[in-house]
Amino acid sequence: MKATILKLDDQGRGICYVNNKITFVSHTLPNEEVDLELIKENSKYQIGKVKEIIKASPNRLKSLCPYYEQCGGCQLLHTSYEETLKFKENKIKDILNKFADININSISITPSPNFHYRNKITLKISAGKYGYYSEDSHTLIPITKCLLVKEEINNFIPHIGEFNIQNGQIIIRSNYNQELLIAITSTDSITIPQNLTKYKVAGIVHNGKTIYGSNSFIEILNKKFFEISYDSFFQINNDITSIILDTIKKQIPTNQIVLDLYCGVGLLGIGTYNNNKKLYGIEIIPNAILNAIKNSKMNKIPNVYYHLGDVSKIIAKINDQIDIVIVDPPRRGLDQKTINTILNIQPNQIIYMSCDPITLARDLKILKEKYKIESIQAFDMFPYTYHVESVCLLKLR
Repeated sequence: MKATILKLDDQGRGICYVNNKITFVSHTLPNEEVDLELIKENSKYQIGKVKEIIKASPNRLKSLCPYYEQCGGCQLLHTSYEETLKFKENKIKDILNKFADININSISITPSPNFHYRNKITLKISAGKYGYYSEDSHTLIPITKCLLVKEEINNFIPHIGEFNIQNGQIIIRSNYNQELLIAITSTDSITIPQNLTKYKVAGIVHNGKTIYGSNSFIEILNKKFFEISYDSFFQINNDITSIILDTIKKQIPTNQIVLDLYCGVGLLGIGTYNNNKKLYGIEIIPNAILNAIKNSKMNKIPNVYYHLGDVSKIIAKINDQIDIVIVDPPRRGLDQKTINTILNIQPNQIIYMSCDPITLARDLKILKEKYKIESIQAFDMFPYTYHVESVCLLKLR
């Protein structure tokens, strides 16, 4: 059946109407005429799959990735990078307007300096084969490389089979020194490949147990040292993260008491340190909080107090006059209890870093009752995907 793509949704899918019902079609662009088949239907919407592009958009490009049509990892590799940035700018503006009644004429987005940006890859393993799942399914798409990851990770991918894993998951991280930190989850007993020093493997962890080298390695960013354990969160695009740290640091006056929520290994609090009076941090992952403690010492940051636990439960226990709150929550955003506590603390500034504009908008709608939104900046942390990072500065009214 034929249809015309009207626009893109927030996930980068084309929107059209088939039999008067809204239909989402991946790998399409506005104003394209397509021949499609319906692969999913319910009472509210349909999912279509392109059989043929009848009339292509002038912005359409041939993807350089051989797995693009099947893999669910990227959504926008069929258009120019400039068009993906426009999509993300408009996405943030539309979402903030729709869900938070925040009207912004324009949002500037900082492009990624590097397209081979990912310092981490997560691959599924099934029946001895490894790769990504196809879009909206558990069908494995075997791969030998990924265009978005660092070269040293791609060089190691063909050796995954040497572990003799039949089913499970493998996560490979890399750092400034091109070292690799590998975490495997599998019920299989595994074989340690030979010549690991050739690929600078810093450590291998199997089901939480270190079986080779170390369970962590060191990353350097903006002249700061960060120990990162195999299960600790760290931003995947070092170039953009470096720019974000510089941006946030400019927003933090000296001699402040700073509270870093969801602090992970201490990246934001330490990376934006500006002669703070005190720095508090809260994180729920045990290894990450141990990393943060070590990182504060390695970087000679004084008066640092890290707490292990759930942010919503720990934040109220910090008995100090907080000047600035930095939040970088998971994709689900802030819970109501945490928002209420922040509003009770009444810091002079809130710096909200978000990877999901919808939950950001939901939280800003509440926070803006007491806080003025000074600025919202976008950063292309995840090139050629529909994801986008935002940093919002709020000041107490």
